[in-house]
Formats: sequence, C-alpha cells, structure tokens
Amino acid sequence: MDRAALDEPATRVTARWTASLSLASLAVFMGFFTPIQILLPLQLERLDAAHKAGLLSWVTGVGALVAMLVNPLAGALSDRTTSRFGRRRPWILAGALLGAAGLLLTAGQHGLAGLIAGWAVAQAGLNIMLAGVTAPVADQVPVGQRAVVSGWTGISQSLGLVVGALLVTVAVSGILPGYALTAALVVGFALPYVLCFREPVLPRELRAPLDLRALVAGYWVSPRRHPDFGWAWLTRFLINVGNSIGTLYLLYYLTDAVHYPSPDSGVLILTAVYTGAALLTAIPAGAVSDRTGRRRALVVVSCVVMAAAALVLALFHTWPATVLAAAVLGAGFGVYLAVDQALVTQVLPAAGDRAKDLGVINIANSAPQVLAPAVAAPIVADCGGYFGLYLATALVTLLAGLLVHRIRGVR
Repeated sequence: MDRAALDEPATRVTARWTASLSLASLAVFMGFFTPIQILLPLQLERLDAAHKAGLLSWVTGVGALVAMLVNPLAGALSDRTTSRFGRRRPWILAGALLGAAGLLLTAGQHGLAGLIAGWAVAQAGLNIMLAGVTAPVADQVPVGQRAVVSGWTGISQSLGLVVGALLVTVAVSGILPGYALTAALVVGFALPYVLCFREPVLPRELRAPLDLRALVAGYWVSPRRHPDFGWAWLTRFLINVGNSIGTLYLLYYLTDAVHYPSPDSGVLILTAVYTGAALLTAIPAGAVSDRTGRRRALVVVSCVVMAAAALVLALFHTWPATVLAAAVLGAGFGVYLAVDQALVTQVLPAAGDRAKDLGVINIANSAPQVLAPAVAAPIVADCGGYFGLYLATALVTLLAGLLVHRIRGVR
C-alpha cells in the first residue's frame, strides 16, 4: 500500500514548487488583509465615522470567529480526502472560489449586518484555502529545508499587506473595484499550484473515519499528551495577540495620534517598509535555522525585536518614528515567520491529521482577532490611549519569547 501521503518527506522540493505555493499563500493573505487594512475601514467610516473603531471590531471579530471554526474543520476534511488530485488542491481551489464570492458580497453592502455577513462568507472561504496551503510544507518538505520554504511562504503574509494595499490605492480607485480586483487575484494566484503540481494520493484504506464526534473532538489537542504542541500554540497565540492589538487601529493611529495628512497612503508606505524589512530577514533566518537545526533561539530574537518596535510606537507619535518602528517590526516578524512555522511542523501529533492540527494552530492566528478588539478598545479609551496600546503589545510579545523555551522536542 502506498503510504507516501503520510510518510515523513525526504525529497527536497523545487524552487518552482515553493514559488507556486508562496503565490497561493499570497492570494490568501491578500484576501485577508486588504479588506481589514483599507477597504473595511473605509466602508465603516462612510457608514458611521463617529463609531468606526467599534464597528470595525465587530466585523473583524465575527470574521475571526468564523475562521476559528472553519479552519480546523477544513483541515480535517482535507486530511480525509482521497481524490486523485490529492488532499490539498481541491480545497485550495474551492476555498479560493468561495473567498472571492464573499469578497464580492462584502463589496456591495452598505449596512453593518450585511458587512458582517459578507465578511463571514469571505473568511470561511479564505480559511478553507488557508487549510490547504498550510499543510503542503509538512506534507512534502523535508525538515532540513523547512525553514527556508516556510520563509518564502511566510513572507507572502507580509507581501499580502503591501501588494493588496498597492492594488486598492494605486492600481484601482474605489471600494468596489478594490474588492473585485482582490477577489480575481485570490483565484488567479491559486491556480499555478492547483494546476501544475501533483500531490501524493491518500489510499482509501488509510483514511481516518469521518464522523461528527471525531470532527468535533479534533478541535482539542491535549497539551498534557502533546506538551510541545501546546506550548507552540500558546507562543503563537501570544505573538498574534500582540500583533493584532498593535495593527487593528493602525489607520486610526496615523489619523488620531500621528496626524499624518494622508492615512491611507501612510498605511501603504508603512506596509512597504515593513515588508521590505521582513524580506531581508526571513530567508536568511530560515537558512540559518535549517543549517543549525535551531528554532527556539531565533523565535526569541524575533520577539525581542518586535517588542522594541512596539515600544517605539508607544513612546514617539511621529511619522519618522513610525517608519522606523515599521522597519524594526518587519525585521523581527520576518525571522518569526520563517522559523516558527518550521518549528510548528515538527511538533504535530500525527501525520494523518497534519492539516487539522495546523488548523488548530491557526486558531492561534484567528482567536487574537476576536480578543484584540475587546482588549484594544478599552485600552485606547481608558488606559493610556495609544501609549497603553503599544506598551501592551510589547509586553505580550516578550511573554511569548519567554514561553518558547518550554518546547523541548525542538532545539
């Protein structure tokens, strides 16, 4: 019986394979971040300028809740897929199509309920797609190549910010064209990986039983039985809490604290600086990690650097300081993206549940989007404003760096 779909990968992947998977990852994060950073805030400002921050919290919070539910479920179904096209590609394409439909639905809404519903559909589709694009690294990339490949796929997260922002502020004008172009590229960027690369097929005899009880139980991975997985989850959760708290109100931070004359353009500039810095650090950090086998120390370095950037934002509400903070934050996040994803793939409990378990890990990305609005809004209103907001970001990020040492099975 062919067990290639479940075996630990040993054959190095090619540059073309890495590039196509990175492009599909870029599609996902463009779909996530372009609306959150620019399009949704603009829609909500038109809807109710006085309460835009609170409304944005509602929309992004509901979307994040959908992501938490959908991602592990899509991963579990992907793990059990026996299609001749492989386990991941059918779900990548289906998620891209549903995500694009949700983006177009969101574009046409003019009320809060409609925006929440449209964004929920988009989040469902994009998280189905995310479950598909996350798993191939664990499925097909050898451990000794994993941090470099994770660097390339991870940098797509940062590129999703800048490419999407460029497209909706420079290439097209207006909310509806911005959504339409983003939706088209979500599907278009997924196609090279879906159409051009084969995946190992899971034999039906090796498919885990598919029942509701197993799917529901799959949302819980016992930290007592799998402590390294639990600590990896908590570390990622805390880093993303800090990141979500710090970035949720970026457009409003530029408007209300920095008083930058063109906040939309400011977000674009900061995102470009951030992405450029991340590009400079992600691949070298991945290469060092793969060569030495060390993951945890580099995660600690990334946390310290990101916390330093948050302190700059807390203390200096000026445009030059904000640009400097974006560069420092990008440099730290680039290291984190490459090394943490490689670390996570080495602590997954079972080969047959890779996508589901990575979906559980991805809850650590989505849950902070639910938590961040509840934490950030009262901090901005009653606990020090933007100084308090970015101080909290720094402290949470440093805590993550301390806890990563509790992971024992990875150096």
